[in-house]
Amino acid sequence: MSQSASPYHPANVATNPDISGLLKQWPFEPGRLNVRTITGRDGEPRIQMRVDLGILQMHTEGRPDGQRPFGFESLLEYHESRLDQARSEATDPEQAEFSLSGEQCRDLRDEAVQYYQRYMSLLVLEDFEGVVRDTSRNLRVLDLCHKHGTSEADRQAMEPFRAFITMMRARALASQAIKDNEPKAAIHAIDDGLEALRHHFTTSGQESGFDQSAEVQTLRGMREALVPKLPLSPRAELQRRLDEAIKSENYELAAILRDELRGLGG
Repeated sequence: MSQSASPYHPANVATNPDISGLLKQWPFEPGRLNVRTITGRDGEPRIQMRVDLGILQMHTEGRPDGQRPFGFESLLEYHESRLDQARSEATDPEQAEFSLSGEQCRDLRDEAVQYYQRYMSLLVLEDFEGVVRDTSRNLRVLDLCHKHGTSEADRQAMEPFRAFITMMRARALASQAIKDNEPKAAIHAIDDGLEALRHHFTTSGQESGFDQSAEVQTLRGMREALVPKLPLSPRAELQRRLDEAIKSENYELAAILRDELRGLGG
């Protein structure tokens, strides 16, 4: 007797859309961001995130849900195109008439959530370049709404997330540099991120909150962990060897190392 096909087989999705079998195969784990990559039926890669009530599936490029609103890669690109058009038609580009309605800002916020879910998934997958791409993109959404939202509420709605997105971008840049064995570049990325956070807290009137910020503490902790991995300068290396020579009472070597330090202008 032939065995009937599984109701969860792709061929049966149209007749039985229940995904209980898929969920049982991939249990939800509270407190953990559970992410994997798969190949779609079109042969293209997809990212899946297991959430408590199901599975989120995202495209790896473009808008995560695969849609192209108004023929653009995303709503952000569509509205940026509108802004560019308005500026090209204005006598003074900085005074171009352009604004975003409450509904348009809301749709941009909803779209930004998709990119947030993807860049958090990409972080788990260690696709740091993808994280930089999506966080940079969401910072553009914040800038666009903050400058052109019609109401004060729409202009401020996403600002509480600026520090987190800025930190995530810096973290991804530093992580990619570490992956490439470039600790100095990682330090530079972190310092740039800290400077961007300082600017954010200062311009938003929250300067006193900079040092207490969880985002700042995260980047500082990452920086402190990296400092021991930095290659020593020639002077620092000679000083280290001199200290060791003195500690071991190798005074002849210590004298030679002192002369080398003087030769460096020390």
